[in-house]
Amino acid sequence: MARPDADSFAREWVAAWNDHDLDAVLSHYADGVVFHSPRIALVMGTDEDFLTGKAGLRKYWQAAMAGASDLYFELEDVLTGSDAITLLYTNHRGQNAAETFIFDEDGEICIAVATYG
Repeated sequence: MARPDADSFAREWVAAWNDHDLDAVLSHYADGVVFHSPRIALVMGTDEDFLTGKAGLRKYWQAAMAGASDLYFELEDVLTGSDAITLLYTNHRGQNAAETFIFDEDGEICIAVATYG
């Protein structure tokens, strides 16, 4: 597994979200990514709490961004592991959030888990 530089990754990831640049956000993810979030069911109107594949992630985030024109993340901290990075941030709803990313051998996110306080 190849983990990118945590601080550089965090700055790029947050900047892409704050710019509402979905292509830039998705550039960090592997085609077969598995993404877990309790917000998937709410945004997509399903019972699913995870999705697989970059195409599904794009569809979910397009829907989420359409409903959040004020979307903005304020980075609070960056935590690192052997093959993972966790970003702690505050979102536009004032929620504390954490996303943990596990990277594949190409340095792309293969598993991501979003949690909210």
